[in-house]
Amino acid sequence: MIYPIVAYGDPVLKEVAEDIPQDYPNLKELVSDMLATMYHAHGVGLAAPQIGKSIRLFVIDSEPMMDDKDKGKGVKKAFINPEIVEEDGEEWGFEEGCLSIPGVREVVYRPERIVIRYFDEEWNEHEDTYDGMNARVIQHEYDHIEGILFTDYLNGLRKRLIKNKLAKISKGEVDADYKMNFPALSRKR
Repeated sequence: MIYPIVAYGDPVLKEVAEDIPQDYPNLKELVSDMLATMYHAHGVGLAAPQIGKSIRLFVIDSEPMMDDKDKGKGVKKAFINPEIVEEDGEEWGFEEGCLSIPGVREVVYRPERIVIRYFDEEWNEHEDTYDGMNARVIQHEYDHIEGILFTDYLNGLRKRLIKNKLAKISKGEVDADYKMNFPALSRKR
């Protein structure tokens, strides 16, 4: 199943998501559907709040973000109830975008290395270290389950410069080649 992507302005994107219980219904199917939705929208990551579910789950496939020297080193997996336990290294900037904020890209600075503890779909616990682009994609998606968007990292001037674009996105005045749910349109019904 392909889910519509929740657009900027929906309150679910600003909530801290809830832990998933081990008896959560159809979790493997949800992970599969989230990957299908992510690929359909040409994304490299998708968090459950982006499909309207305030639960601590995200999926990534960072391979398309790898440069030539790192081809084949991308990560494709689901992260259930993740917790970043360490971030270190030099912060580096990279232009990020988001499926919930189509057409907006801004440079965000993030630490180069993370250690993250999480469960997979079989409820096996992992603690892994990631760096570079893999760490960045994970940090971006992790932020979603903490109620943080990449635009929250921007300085006041950058936020003012994109304010009108963000308002238009929440009203559905945006071109996206995937189905979206817009908060302003939902309130009008």
